[in-house]
Amino acid sequence: MEDLFKIRGIVSLKKGEGRTLKSGGMWVYDNEIASIAGDVPDGALAEVHDFDGYFMGIGFVNRKSKLTVRMMSRHEHVIDEAFIERRVRSCVDYRKHTVDMSSCRLIFGEADFLPGLVVDKFSDVLVVESLALGIDRFKPLILDKLKAVLAENGMDIRGVYERSDAKVRLNEGMERFKGFIGDEFDTKVQIEENGVKYFVDVKEGQKTGFFLDQKYNRKAIWKLCPGAKVLDCFTHTGSFALNAGMAGAASVLGVDASGLGVEQARENARLNKLDDRVEFICRDVFELLPELERNGESFDLVILDPPAFTKARSSIKNAVKGYREINLRAMKLVRDGGYLATCSCSHFMDTELFTKTISEAARNVHKRLRQIEFRTQAPDHPVLWAADASLYLKFYIFQVVDEK
Repeated sequence: MEDLFKIRGIVSLKKGEGRTLKSGGMWVYDNEIASIAGDVPDGALAEVHDFDGYFMGIGFVNRKSKLTVRMMSRHEHVIDEAFIERRVRSCVDYRKHTVDMSSCRLIFGEADFLPGLVVDKFSDVLVVESLALGIDRFKPLILDKLKAVLAENGMDIRGVYERSDAKVRLNEGMERFKGFIGDEFDTKVQIEENGVKYFVDVKEGQKTGFFLDQKYNRKAIWKLCPGAKVLDCFTHTGSFALNAGMAGAASVLGVDASGLGVEQARENARLNKLDDRVEFICRDVFELLPELERNGESFDLVILDPPAFTKARSSIKNAVKGYREINLRAMKLVRDGGYLATCSCSHFMDTELFTKTISEAARNVHKRLRQIEFRTQAPDHPVLWAADASLYLKFYIFQVVDEK
């Protein structure tokens, strides 16, 4: 355990570098570093100093990554077991005051000052995703502390599953991994959110199994749904569609290109006794929307919840085309005076660019938009100012009217 906390050396910044760190960020890139002094193996802790020797905090080092240092603390000089427990307690205390904890994200990486680590709670099961070599070393201790703190708060955990199978692990020189941490259990977990029940497949579902970040955005559409004809695009396992059905929609069509997702969505519809008016089909949304338009279809509410069309700055132009296309097509399918809920989950598609793209789509189809709401991710995915990547979800609700 002592080796885990040992400070192995000093990372010194170049003169004039470390601007992100100095403005409150949590990262140091390889091109900002002048030297690494001492015997500092990848994954180990080191002090970070400015060019003049000024102490700037402690982080863990990985030379294999362009993101070479992730900060664990910007002020304290010691990282120990008590430090980890304080961090974990802070995560739980924050969520007790901000979200329904029956299912929620308990740790959100840098925004919770535990860089590279995500932990989701689905009922009495934890799903962990570790994306950085340094935090991987702390993972067993963090999980032990987390289970203990949750138990103190009446939330006993029966099992932990790891979903560290994202490609970005390769950038850290780590292998992709998924499997049980501790005893095995049934990985099909039932949860409830906004009064809607779901089966979450923590083993085979996307990412950690379910997208918790849209929890309160899903609730925000309820007031638009009574008696409505609803189209839910990129439905995944049916979450927006089922919320629409539960809110009293007359009919709901959910669409996704994943056959597994659609089967899970249908199972969730049966679980909520909504399968008589909430239907799911497996189709490519980009192909289906023009087809619905040609068939003269129209809807009272269209929901667009696509996957991230870009995960890199280099592909933003193509992403803009994709977002413009689906929003343009969706607006054509909304009846005059109906509603559009649309979002982007790519942090590279910032709020300004996303807004501009939607506006261009509206002009192209001669529609006018009246903004009802603008929202971001749920509070269990906190936005840490100066950590730009922590703000990624943009969610608009509009009324769509013909040009008048």
